[in-house]
Amino acid sequence: MYKILKKRQLNENVVLMEIEAPFVAKKALAGQFIILRVDEYGERIPLTVADYDRENGTVTIIFQIVGATTKLLSTLNEGDCLKDFAGPLGKATELDGVKKACVIGGGVGCAIAYPSAKALFNNGAQVDVIAGFRNKDIVILEEEFKAVSHNLYITTDDGSYGEKGFVTDKLKALIEAGNQYDLVLAIGPVPMMKFVSKTTEPYGIKTLVSLNPIMIDGSGMCGGCRVNVGGEIKFACVDGPDFDGHQVNFDELMRRNSAYKEQEAHSRENCRLYQKEAE
Repeated sequence: MYKILKKRQLNENVVLMEIEAPFVAKKALAGQFIILRVDEYGERIPLTVADYDRENGTVTIIFQIVGATTKLLSTLNEGDCLKDFAGPLGKATELDGVKKACVIGGGVGCAIAYPSAKALFNNGAQVDVIAGFRNKDIVILEEEFKAVSHNLYITTDDGSYGEKGFVTDKLKALIEAGNQYDLVLAIGPVPMMKFVSKTTEPYGIKTLVSLNPIMIDGSGMCGGCRVNVGGEIKFACVDGPDFDGHQVNFDELMRRNSAYKEQEAHSRENCRLYQKEAE
């Protein structure tokens, strides 16, 4: 069993938990993920390692409440335990040799971008961070990003905080201002990652994206997380989750991610937690 040592509500729908998992913490690196089950009847869901502490044996996860399992997970409190917490899984983000990077997070994707920004900063790289949100109310990890970046730019769609506009607007402005990035790392909604990749492609800037396809076993056997990269089939759980953004077939990924929308809605409607709230 894996004890919840800390729980913090980052905004109305995003929760941070620090989990006691010493064997996972010992091996975890930026870009990797875990698969957990809340209880013995629960489904397996993948969540990115948002941070880790090898000395204290803890792993931090950050999740958005979007479905039945994350809803159930959000009801647990400090001192409660998870049934399974398997990892670290996937390949770590390749950050060696990077001297100047722009790390871009969109919404809850900032939780996935944070460990890479931290790793780059600790490696001595010049780090710019662009964090994009719909509005001020859902901004997360601002202080954490400030601590691991040289420049932090926050954008909101409605202009209620930071700069008004999309992350791609700010990225293009930074590039055109003369910033020569070795790497752009984009993590967030699939359309955002697609357009970040389109923004950097004309400049020939190496761009990595962290993909979030449907995933089940995390070992490459089920094939559920297959993605089309450069015309070849890859499996995000073992070949990724990071891929060359200029090679990813984002349109196919979006189609696959929406394949089970009807079943997901059915699951939410029949979840006892959602039913209790509606009563």
